[in-house]
Amino acid sequence: MSPLEAARGKNIVFYDGVCVFCDNTVQVLYRIDRRRSLAFATLQGQLGRILAASPAFPPDAELLSSIVFVTEFGTGFERIYTRSDAALKILELTGGIWHAALLFRLVPRFARDAFYNWFAARRYRWFGKKNSVTCFLPPPEDRGRFFE
Repeated sequence: MSPLEAARGKNIVFYDGVCVFCDNTVQVLYRIDRRRSLAFATLQGQLGRILAASPAFPPDAELLSSIVFVTEFGTGFERIYTRSDAALKILELTGGIWHAALLFRLVPRFARDAFYNWFAARRYRWFGKKNSVTCFLPPPEDRGRFFE
């Protein structure tokens, strides 16, 4: 089965695979996602390139260094969330105490995204950048949740 077929219908968090902060955040999301509703892929990987080439993907090159969340990937019914909307939708699906983050939806998107962009522009300086894309290696039973 191809990675595209394996990913079809999943809720996928696309992240910057060379960003240390982003990689650590994915590891946290993996641990708190008790429902196992999230899958993960780097923007630099095969699925990330497919997403970037999709006509449904917003034509903003800056998003390729952002977080992008896609529900029901590859089904034709997918929905693409970016920046702060992506972060909030991801936390909504993880449930538990993280669901409280939805209160940030009361803050207008332009303000949330302004903070998101400010932080994203500094993440390499504060947390570092890896020389290559390396992914967290989950236990065998969860490897189907991680894509190149």
